[in-house]
Parts: sequence; C-alpha cells; structure tokens
Amino acid sequence: MQNQKLRKQEDFITDVKRLRECARASINDGAVTPSYEGDPHRTIEILQSVLATEIVCVLRYTMNAVSATGISSESVKKEFDEHAAEEYKHARMVAERINQLGGVPDFNPESLATRSASQYSEGSSLIEMIKENLIAERIACEHYRTLIRHFADKDPTTRIMLEQILAKEEEHANDMHDLLTSHERMPMLAENG
Repeated sequence: MQNQKLRKQEDFITDVKRLRECARASINDGAVTPSYEGDPHRTIEILQSVLATEIVCVLRYTMNAVSATGISSESVKKEFDEHAAEEYKHARMVAERINQLGGVPDFNPESLATRSASQYSEGSSLIEMIKENLIAERIACEHYRTLIRHFADKDPTTRIMLEQILAKEEEHANDMHDLLTSHERMPMLAENG
C-alpha cells in the first residue's frame, strides 16, 4: 500500500516535470497546449463568423437607436443602445479568443455581411426594427447552440465563452419579444403544454 502511494506521488512528480518540459518546448504556441483537442485553425475560422455576427448586431442596434422615432421610441432607443453595448462586449470577447488561439481577428467591413449569421436590416418603423432584432437574436441563439455542441469538451474555453454569450442573446431575444408584444398589443408567449 505504501509503495502504491509512493508510486502515485512519483507519477505526479513525473507528470509535473513532463508538463514543464512540454510548456518550455512549445512556448511559441501561446495558449494552445498539446492537450487542446480542437483544431485551432478551424476554431478561428468559426469564431471569425461569430465575430462578424456580433459586429453586425452592434451596427444594427446602433443604427436602430439613432433612427427610431415615435411616441414610445425613447425607451426602445435605450434598449437598443444597451444591446449594442452588450454585443460590442461579445465581439471583444470573441476577438480576444481568436487572438489567444493564434489568429488575427477579422474586422474588415467588406466581408462582414458574408461571414455573419445575422443580417443587417434597418427596419422602416419601430415595430419592424424590433422584429428584425428579434429575428437576428433568434438566429444567434440557434447558431451558438450548434457551436456549443460542436466545441463540447474539445475546447471548453470557447464553449464556455459561447455559453455566456448565448445567455445574453436569449435575454436580448426575450427583451425584443417583450417590446414587440407591448407595441403590437399581442399576447405574450404561448405556454408550452
């Protein structure tokens, strides 16, 4: 029994030594260590799409906050501004993750629309703006759920980041639905049953 304990301690010490040696040997790989099970290049490619989606959302919410008019537009403008700021935070998180994986975040405006899961749509009225934002949030929620399943345990850092973003996107979708129901005088979400 005592020998088994000693062997386990020696194994741990050997593992620590090996970890240190590996860390020193691959120092140029930054945060991507040998135990990273994902494909960093593919992850970066996927995250470039997520980054574009978040930037398009920032632009759409900002444009909506600036151009919304009508008797009840002030409270909606405030909501749009709040969402734009949160989408910016998401974009920054994603850009930081791309950087950690050894990539360069792509902020090129020329390719945003083709890389983004959501569309840039201004809406001609307050109701249309709310609807377009609700649609965009629903697209983001579905997209991020798929990506979370994809990354699973292969890249827990990216998965956790996307889970945090998804939680906010679901909140945004709920906010847009609430605004839509109050402005269209529609009933709230139907109960599942």
